[in-house]
Amino acid sequence: MPGVSVVTVTRAEEGQKLASFLQRRVGRDLPRSALLRWIRTGQVRVDGGRKKPFYRLQQGQEVRIPPYTPSQTREKSSAEAPSPHMSGPERSLHIVHEDPDLLVLAKPAGLPVHGGTGHADSIAARLAARYAESPFTPTLCHRLDRDTSGLLLAAKTYAVLRKLNNALAGRHVEKTYLAWVIGDWPHPHETLLEDRLEKSGPAGAQRVRPGKGKTALARVRPLRRVCLPPRQQTVTLLAVTLLTGRTHQIRVQLASRGHPLVGDAKYGPSRPGRGKHNHQESIMYLHAWKLRLPERSFCVLPDWPPPLHVSEHILQEF
Repeated sequence: MPGVSVVTVTRAEEGQKLASFLQRRVGRDLPRSALLRWIRTGQVRVDGGRKKPFYRLQQGQEVRIPPYTPSQTREKSSAEAPSPHMSGPERSLHIVHEDPDLLVLAKPAGLPVHGGTGHADSIAARLAARYAESPFTPTLCHRLDRDTSGLLLAAKTYAVLRKLNNALAGRHVEKTYLAWVIGDWPHPHETLLEDRLEKSGPAGAQRVRPGKGKTALARVRPLRRVCLPPRQQTVTLLAVTLLTGRTHQIRVQLASRGHPLVGDAKYGPSRPGRGKHNHQESIMYLHAWKLRLPERSFCVLPDWPPPLHVSEHILQEF
């Protein structure tokens, strides 16, 4: 049982509510109800005084944390907790940019952003392992589908986390994706796609389709066309800039117009033996290429093989 400890609020933690600060510092092995009881009974003190759970902390303040025994009934999720056996490439992160406030990552296709049933590895788990000694673990501000590659933002301070969450909610972060789609895209210039998307089907097997749901908007511009052997099927490289962020938005909007993503097993055409002999159909060709923040932008090229490789030359006019 750890004894009484007094910890100092760091710059990265400033602005957090007291209850959230405790949950990060103590860990998620204690129920939130126990943390709230600590605060309510005065076992937690800030600079020697009692505070409410929603009190926002300032850098340099000292927080008293009482002795505790980790709960045996609430263990860390194995999908989110870093495995002690995870090492080498399993812990690797492709870092595009890092500074004291912000982390920009390039997620590979096939790796989930957050762990869950059947996923022992994730971007969140790798962040927790890499920054295990940090008082504020870098926190992801948005997500990508497991089979989508590309840029992710993670905040290294609570203040930046709030700022980025507000910017994303207010649509002040421009996201542009690269997508190879089946067929010859018929519009030579930039096109606005507008749909209403809704979910249907049983839990765990839901699909998104055009219907009566929320409005989905995206700008689409063709960049290149290629004929794939052996059937000489035409595919088109599109730059897709999201104006809204709906579940599976790009995949559904393009598929509903007869141009599903190459390799999209959920919304694309279903063929026997799909993906076994054609590498272009074994992965989904959707990549978060560019993120434009209010004050700066980041981009990273996809790691796609020929003939669907994408170079800077192809994108230089975009």
